[in-house]
Amino acid sequence: METVLVTGGGGFVGSALVSRLTESGYEVRVAGRNRYPQVEELGATCLVGDIGDPEFADRACAGVDTVFHTAAKAGIWGPWNEYRHTNVGGTVNIVNACRKHQIPRLVYTSTPSVVFDRRDIVDGDESLPYATKPLCHYARSKIIAERHVLANNSDQLRTCAIRPHLIWGPNDPHLVPRLIERGKQGSLRIIGNGTNLVDVTFVDNVAHCHLLAAENLETSDHAGGQAYFIGQEKPVRLWEWINGLYRDLGIPPVVRRVPFGLAYLMGGLLEVLCKVGTQENEPPMTRFLALQLARSHSFSHEKAKNELGYRPIVSLEEGKQQLLESLIP
Repeated sequence: METVLVTGGGGFVGSALVSRLTESGYEVRVAGRNRYPQVEELGATCLVGDIGDPEFADRACAGVDTVFHTAAKAGIWGPWNEYRHTNVGGTVNIVNACRKHQIPRLVYTSTPSVVFDRRDIVDGDESLPYATKPLCHYARSKIIAERHVLANNSDQLRTCAIRPHLIWGPNDPHLVPRLIERGKQGSLRIIGNGTNLVDVTFVDNVAHCHLLAAENLETSDHAGGQAYFIGQEKPVRLWEWINGLYRDLGIPPVVRRVPFGLAYLMGGLLEVLCKVGTQENEPPMTRFLALQLARSHSFSHEKAKNELGYRPIVSLEEGKQQLLESLIP
């Protein structure tokens, strides 16, 4: 593995991956919609374009040895055509380009949402089937994309998918900022009984596992065509974890509760109202969000441990300390 492409390399996971790759001496290209000074400073080359454009995906992949496909439209609200364009179409374009240019390795960044089918999951493993009724376009598009990546595994192109859950850490643009904003507003409520277990994954652990997967694809056939759940050394009780972060930041803890049934009902109603009113902003509650906040979704990491050698290189406590240092002046 000498020259690598990181799609979405200016994003949260992508930039952490670029950092580790450049530190290890690889020549790194980043494909994204913009130039990213922070990754250029690391020594990476930015290619500006849209992976939903087959010609750009083809050009970005030419001459590389490994592709890390982290690019995706995230979030749980928005029109299907946007998720389809980037998450499905972009993935198809990257796979096609890998095959055309005879690139031997493709590591895809997936999500546990591909198996979340509205029920509690505790210590779930990779035998879980794909969700049959995903409640958001993000999950639906990632199911299609992951299936396509894994179905294209072959002796010529070895592929695998990494499924990190609730990625967090310094410079997080998604999870932590939203939690802090809602905490300061006092708008967050405990949904359900507040005892649900969830996996969280520090961003450096995600980048570390991607490298392990690429090495495995290069040296053995264990990872080819496989998906892997990863997370921290143990799951957390979601609301204890959130309130612990709030206490450290001087934000009042969440104590008010809403029954799950009511939150789910309100989420469905708000979805309808937003769609009827052509509201572009995400509603404050959706059915998917209610389920995520109330249900357990924790996973076994034994497969990643046994086949990839994955273990968190940053513990929960170490990660929290790094996060707090980045947030507190």
